[in-house]
Amino acid sequence: QVHLVESGGGLVQPGGSLRLSCAASESIFSINAMDWYRQAPGKQRELVAGITSGGSTNYADSEKGRFTISRDNAKNTVYLQMNSLKPEDTAVYYCHARISPPWDTSREFDTWGQGTQVTVSS
Repeated sequence: QVHLVESGGGLVQPGGSLRLSCAASESIFSINAMDWYRQAPGKQRELVAGITSGGSTNYADSEKGRFTISRDNAKNTVYLQMNSLKPEDTAVYYCHARISPPWDTSREFDTWGQGTQVTVSS
């Protein structure tokens, strides 16, 4: 399996920036798409941004232009650069990856990190 470890969360003032990182452990499994989700108190978990192994990206409409997802395949790490943060961005941010076993690359499994808290407040 693959373990995901997020870092980079914290407290930031409105208008500030944070960079989240998600490092995947070494594994025989291949890592396909990687995404960032977030979950605010009392709300459902929602997709923030995603990136394929080839580098294609997609974003939730509310994050377009403010957030940038990137990936370093050599380091098995995905990043989320968040700019112009708003109080409504406050949430636990989770890293997600779809992984495939070497014996059947047509199969995919979901794996999640433990989450990192982002709080935007003055």
